[in-house]
Amino acid sequence: MKKVLILGVNGFIGHHLSKRILETTDWDVYGMDMQNDRLGDLVNHPRMHFFEGDITINKEWVEYHIRKCDVILPLVAIATPATYVQQPLKVFELDFEANLPIVRSAVKYKKHLVFPSTSEVYGMCEDAEFDPAQSTMVYGPINKPRWIYACSKQLMDRVIWGYGMEGLRFTLFRPFNWIGPGLDSIYTPKEGSSRVVTQFLGHIVRGEPINLVDGGAQKRAFTYVDDGIDALMHIIDNKDGVANGKIYNIGNPKNNHSVRDLANQMLEIARSIPEYATTANEVKIVETTSNAYYGEGYQDVQNRVPAIDNTMSELGWKPTTNMSDALKKIFEAYRLDVDKARHLVDNE
Repeated sequence: MKKVLILGVNGFIGHHLSKRILETTDWDVYGMDMQNDRLGDLVNHPRMHFFEGDITINKEWVEYHIRKCDVILPLVAIATPATYVQQPLKVFELDFEANLPIVRSAVKYKKHLVFPSTSEVYGMCEDAEFDPAQSTMVYGPINKPRWIYACSKQLMDRVIWGYGMEGLRFTLFRPFNWIGPGLDSIYTPKEGSSRVVTQFLGHIVRGEPINLVDGGAQKRAFTYVDDGIDALMHIIDNKDGVANGKIYNIGNPKNNHSVRDLANQMLEIARSIPEYATTANEVKIVETTSNAYYGEGYQDVQNRVPAIDNTMSELGWKPTTNMSDALKKIFEAYRLDVDKARHLVDNE
């Protein structure tokens, strides 16, 4: 019976992962976060041990539970592009500096560290598919602080790999634009995820214009959260040590769509659902520039498709949810509480 430590347990990945663990295994979850609104009734589950705290403050609790647990998932991170541009030091301090002691404790107590890297580490790589063992990582100039997130995450990947050379059991996973219910709220603008779906959903339920940055031609490979959690469960289970020392892209190359296409698909679905139709019909698509939307320190990636051959073959996993079904499930999740969706984060 595994004991799994999830730091950032109330975040997008954290709460979905906790739910799956508690529903399908006999594992215990030890979770820390500053809030528990997404966890709902899970906090009362006999195998959920929730602690309200902050990794930068409650350091003794964190170290004690790293020693106590078998698998460590440090999911606390700022992962919002607006913050990269406006507050780059805040991103570095949390995503790298605050997570480094957690990594070192996993080394000290010889635990399996499952660390969230990011699809952003590949930067402006021009490969048709980003391969964790082959693709180069290409970033813009220093005056584009957008890259501090990718750079911080890449440095952590390299540090973890270095510890792996000295005996650390680790697995790095790179989520490619995971989407699903519970992605964001106005109160918790953190945790690795695809913000653009949240933005568009908020605009649709409020009847506001959808802004397409630089025309919305940039593409992303979107992954439904249930598919992502499937892969994570295989990594945590780590049968026969298959995931030790590995880097896995977790994404769905078949769901590669432009941001403009995403906006049109979301509007089409919304107009077909009575609870959304009225406000959806008021939405106009407008074009804006990245400088106007994010600030001068922004750069973007035109295409971001994961190579997932090793993820599928080693973990016995494959993504199964197509784009249309993924979006319909998100709309359905908020259908009976559209007012809740109206408060989705709108600060990017």
